[in-house]
Amino acid sequence: MRERTTSLWPYLLIAPAVAGGAFLLLYPLLKATVISFQHFRMGELIRGGATLAGLDNYAELLAGEEFWRVLGRTAVWTAINVVLIVTLSTGVALMLVRLRRGLRLALMSALALAWATPIIAATTVFQWLFQSELGVVNWLLVTLGFDSFRGYTWFADGTATFAVLVILVVWQSVPFAALTLYAGLTTIPSELYESARIDGGSGPQIFMKVTLPMLRQLFALVASLEVIWVAKCFPQIWVLSQGGPDGATTTLPVYAFKVARVLHRYDLGSAVAMLTVVLLAVALVSNLRRMVRQ
Repeated sequence: MRERTTSLWPYLLIAPAVAGGAFLLLYPLLKATVISFQHFRMGELIRGGATLAGLDNYAELLAGEEFWRVLGRTAVWTAINVVLIVTLSTGVALMLVRLRRGLRLALMSALALAWATPIIAATTVFQWLFQSELGVVNWLLVTLGFDSFRGYTWFADGTATFAVLVILVVWQSVPFAALTLYAGLTTIPSELYESARIDGGSGPQIFMKVTLPMLRQLFALVASLEVIWVAKCFPQIWVLSQGGPDGATTTLPVYAFKVARVLHRYDLGSAVAMLTVVLLAVALVSNLRRMVRQ
């Protein structure tokens, strides 16, 4: 009896945290799922009594052109960010391996501070950096001879706003991915690199033949996590541009919020959110299953 109690004790200790986490994760998901199948607008929010709408919300959503435009923009947004994040993080991780101890600790500390910066604070700083009249970016570009950027309004042009948001999200994401990949690089035996150099392998060849195969699953994990994080990115976009100008930065999470907040179509907004979850699950499930098997 005592041995059985001892074996159950670790599970009892983590049970409150697991239960709390499950409630915080599952309850909103289940609630959004239910609302997406109901007729739920301002009246139902105030007085209750939402009626069942079946698949009407999803049919309305899929029949509209705006949803497909937002979906395409979200795919482009996710692809650009994830490619840049993984590429830059790989370069930073490889650099960390080669730096001396003092420089490596300094760079890792800078990465950790960038990663720990609150999202809203970092977004506000980027607003100041790209401000049209007093922003540091415009001042620097004009100083370098690009006079066309004198007083340039970054947030009045859709492409420019999109680019600023990409820079912001990549800056926030690279530290986590770089430190994760660096940790993986430290587990590769140095003998493998020495053998590859003796055989005459160049830097790119060693990376493709040694590093990438050894860390294939870690790269897949980092890419999967970044896809999830970038696709559901909301506060940066909302604080910086609120999905504008002219919807140029409206992704699926922003679209769901705007539909629910502006139109008071909480049912339609929940449907957008659920479709986002389904699309992410479909895009990542095969990759995650392969990682679990291996």
